[in-house]
Amino acid sequence: MEVLVILVPLALGLGLAGLLAFLWSLNSGQYDDLDGAAWRAIADD
Repeated sequence: MEVLVILVPLALGLGLAGLLAFLWSLNSGQYDDLDGAAWRAIADD
């Protein structure tokens, strides 16, 4: 049971870090043009 003192805050911290990274990616415009990347991958340049 002593390991829960370490694992619970660690899990909460990693979850918070993941949430912050996702919110940062939304704010920086990573998901603005989803179709453009798909067309660029198959474009015949």
